[in-house]
Amino acid sequence: MSQEIGDIQIGNVVVGKTHKPLIIAEMSGNHNQSLERAMEIIEAAAKAGAQAVKLQTYTPDTMTIDHSGGLFTINDPKSLWVGRNLYDLYEEAHTPWDWHKPLFEKARSLGIEIFSTPFDDSSVDFLEELGVDAYKIASFENTDIPLLKKVAQTKKPVIMSTGLATRGDLELAVETLRENGCNDLILLKCTSSYPASPENTNLLTIPHMSELFDCQVGLSDHTGGIGAAVGAVALGATVVEKHFTLSRADGGVDSAFSIEPHELEQLVIESERVFEAKGKVFYGIQEEERNSLKFKRSIYVIKDIEEGEQFTKENVRVIRPGDGIRPKYIDQVYGAVAKSKLERGTPLHWKDIE
Repeated sequence: MSQEIGDIQIGNVVVGKTHKPLIIAEMSGNHNQSLERAMEIIEAAAKAGAQAVKLQTYTPDTMTIDHSGGLFTINDPKSLWVGRNLYDLYEEAHTPWDWHKPLFEKARSLGIEIFSTPFDDSSVDFLEELGVDAYKIASFENTDIPLLKKVAQTKKPVIMSTGLATRGDLELAVETLRENGCNDLILLKCTSSYPASPENTNLLTIPHMSELFDCQVGLSDHTGGIGAAVGAVALGATVVEKHFTLSRADGGVDSAFSIEPHELEQLVIESERVFEAKGKVFYGIQEEERNSLKFKRSIYVIKDIEEGEQFTKENVRVIRPGDGIRPKYIDQVYGAVAKSKLERGTPLHWKDIE
């Protein structure tokens, strides 16, 4: 990530390469149409250490029309939702708009950032009324140029997933956002299959995408577990988004590729550990290591040696600890003679050699 890419403020959270990664718990439809469960998801996300929770703001009618047949019915046998009608699926998965205010209040009372993914102009207007601090653009909407313009014109930070998009699609999307007022942009590497596999996650795209679009890049992750997400942080991801549920066993439209509270807690811990471990390019001996220097190898007397006796492989050897002559000089020591008597277990020094 280039040195010029600056920090981005989202509410009380600062996102940037010198800050621990922003971990977003994506609620999506995992509330299973229960406001109480939605509240519990926010509580669990905050308790696990996530800095943000994300909703989705739409209704079935803002997404599609009530119609069956053709692509309005999911026919892919590999899909989690095979056989489902789009309208009915969105009816089950959507977060009722009258829930948003209490959910926003709940998150803010717990000190966790909350924002949402809008899917049309009306949802942007609605979220503006709630005072949202940022917007998320879903992969399926990253080519919806009118929506991108609408979101950008709010001047709020935008986090956009990059699944289902060519490089040309992304260039147009980024250009559209920036030309319409978005000064704070974060792109998320994303594979829009549910679930995704590690093999098609392509984390090496993260640093390349950051350089290509001169912005922060993170990961919207649909793989199982937390391995890919933690690996993304090592490659420079400043944001990680994972679908989150109280329990996969409870079912729900997104439960199969969502993580549970204990996994979210581990993601927070391990991503911060990786962030701290990235450090900087460094060669040499760090201050914390200095005490261990004494246990490196050096040349030692391993058999009593008389004054004038020659050093050989039988009476000196490279062993631990490290307070004698350095190992690289062993060939110069062989054949030289001792200035004085040396006992077994003595570190050999140049003053001991004739």
